[in-house]
Amino acid sequence: GMVETAIPTLTFTISYIVNEDLRLSIILGVGAALLLGVLRLVRRSSLQYVFTSLFGIGLAAVFAMRSGNAEDAFLPGIIYNAVYAVVLSLSVLVRWPVIGLMIGPFIGNKEDFTSWRRDPAVVTLASRLTWLLVLPCVIRVLVQYPLWLAETNDWANTFALLGLSKVAMGWPLQVAAFAGMVWVLARGRTPLERAEAADTPEGR
Repeated sequence: GMVETAIPTLTFTISYIVNEDLRLSIILGVGAALLLGVLRLVRRSSLQYVFTSLFGIGLAAVFAMRSGNAEDAFLPGIIYNAVYAVVLSLSVLVRWPVIGLMIGPFIGNKEDFTSWRRDPAVVTLASRLTWLLVLPCVIRVLVQYPLWLAETNDWANTFALLGLSKVAMGWPLQVAAFAGMVWVLARGRTPLERAEAADTPEGR
């Protein structure tokens, strides 16, 4: 997934820096994604990430072609991360953290998917894990939006930095967030483990 995301973005960015032809740069970016798709077909591996990449490129192309500004190709990603961060943050603030909703069906009372909310420790743990998902989105917006704003308003030539930041802050930040979640879960006995222990005959 990392390659399918990075290569088309780098192709688009480098192409536009070299020739400043928006249409050609978009075509080359799409071509790079299609080439990666062919390579996956040859290797008989999943095309899921290729389709995701093509959808992202298509959406970026619509934004850029509509305005005529190459930097607007990065706007959908900035908007997505901002909305994602707001939604996840709200879920924590109202004490319905998204991670809790994801694991709810697998813990507590199997007939009541909201039973996990009756354990404050589980809610706290789910909230911390959700905040770790929020963090990469916030970092991306805080870095990329000012770069987009500077390029759009001709305050500075930040197009190359915008493209590089999208690649550098994509999968690497997401992997770091997942690693942080694993670290939180591995710090010792979690509320989930205690709940499971309480459900065993020895714990009753």
